Amino acid sequence: MLDILIQNGSIIDGTGKKAYIGDIGVSGGKITFHTDKESAARIINASGKIVCPGFIDFHSHGDMVLGQDFAKLCKVSQGITTEIAGQCGSSMFPVRPEKLDLYQTLLSVGTATYPDDMPNWTTFARYLEYAKQVPLAANIKFWVGHGSLRLAVMGYACRKPTKEELEQMKTLLRECMENGALGMSSGLIYTPSAYAETEELIELAKVVAEYDGLYATHMRNESYDVVNSVKEAIEIGRQSGVRVSISHHKVCGKPNWGLSQETLKLVEDAIAEGIRITLDQYPYTASMTHLNACIPPWYFTEGIPAMAEKLKDPDIRKKLKAEIEYPKTPFDNYVQNCGGYAGVFISSCPVTHEAEGMFLSDYAAQKGIDPFDTLCDLLVINGGVGTAIYHCMSEEDLNRIFTFPHTVVGTDGICRAMEEKAHPRSFGTFVRAICHFHKKKNLMALEDVIRKMTSLPASRAMLSNKGILAEGYDADINIFDLEQLEDTPNYVHSNQVCKGIETVIVNGVVVYENGSLTGQHGGKILLHHTK
Repeated sequence: MLDILIQNGSIIDGTGKKAYIGDIGVSGGKITFHTDKESAARIINASGKIVCPGFIDFHSHGDMVLGQDFAKLCKVSQGITTEIAGQCGSSMFPVRPEKLDLYQTLLSVGTATYPDDMPNWTTFARYLEYAKQVPLAANIKFWVGHGSLRLAVMGYACRKPTKEELEQMKTLLRECMENGALGMSSGLIYTPSAYAETEELIELAKVVAEYDGLYATHMRNESYDVVNSVKEAIEIGRQSGVRVSISHHKVCGKPNWGLSQETLKLVEDAIAEGIRITLDQYPYTASMTHLNACIPPWYFTEGIPAMAEKLKDPDIRKKLKAEIEYPKTPFDNYVQNCGGYAGVFISSCPVTHEAEGMFLSDYAAQKGIDPFDTLCDLLVINGGVGTAIYHCMSEEDLNRIFTFPHTVVGTDGICRAMEEKAHPRSFGTFVRAICHFHKKKNLMALEDVIRKMTSLPASRAMLSNKGILAEGYDADINIFDLEQLEDTPNYVHSNQVCKGIETVIVNGVVVYENGSLTGQHGGKILLHHTK
């Protein structure tokens, strides 16, 4: 007897092949098409509905809120059945207990709470002992963050590592790879990752390459210097032999719009050379990260709280204002990328909740204070912590990057609590990709959009038995109504479920149905192939 029989659905298998009407069965957590003479414990009538593989979130920060109900909901409610977490240089391991406060401040963009067991996560193996006890709605695979490695060995030191320090980072990284991490991620606009030179990243990437892993990078610059940043990512791949993933590829700042033509050509040429490169992207023209990303990295050499303390000094503020408001200061200037303070939308603050949901310029006007001083005051009062949404990208670049053959979909979602404002990408990315690029823009056939969410990311993240509706593959399945499909999350009301996703199955377990979590847990921890 089958566990589940899905009948009369419009089956899109994830490979890009045309949809067809048919039945699909689930038995023992696996897919089967041998359904003709089988009875089933449960029958789902999918007539008029799309049946496709579960979506794979190639760029997740879900490790920071692992197992929390709102974190489960924001993934599976948009059809995600597998997430690749530990991005942008920040992972929950390896921890040095004596530096726990520095780790937690670094990770504060993605979580408001920290498990009591965290001081024990000194290795990936020890972290896995914790993670394997957490009930999961979706599958998860982990990167190790370069920032976390550097913090463990060097703190916030703004210098090259000594030979001994580099070897210590390699040792920590090798332990992660031995125990099944996918690879290493970097966040080169964030400290302490930002203090690393290319040579350091190449040496660490060589360790990842030994295990046929991936190096994912939030590049040094996504605005005026985006072309050189792509070149750096390619060079790391070239010299180390590692597979490369360029995170949430975008071009920020109106003067730079259109540079995606050049960056994509660089990637195309590198792939022709034999360098293995993937891009991920979320389908929005606004980004989201720390509010403190507005501050140049050289202010963080003692950590985030110390940076906030510096902003109390009038002389430092005078210098900083000139750096932020002068367009050619050499850093990825988020204020300039947004065309000024009117493009910076305050998403969350742990103390000054009254600022949430307002553009920085409007909040400044309400307070009767200069916008720059308002930014500094917010960072001081909130201890350097808070998030913002940055309206900085063009529709043309967004469309060009999405239709590039080597681009997959990733949420880059940051959701710390159900009641806290976030970016709509946390709840809406995958549904929006279908609605925007297929239903609205008709830039790609539905089968091709779904391939970018299923079989393509599965192959790039080396996920065996996932991403395709095929005999014997893991039963990660979505059923949705294309006509009703709508990405309802927006910048004001970010944390709400999309319309049209009807049933989500993970490893044969129904985890989401009728707009709610079922309370069942089908998710598993996925480990990279080890030696």
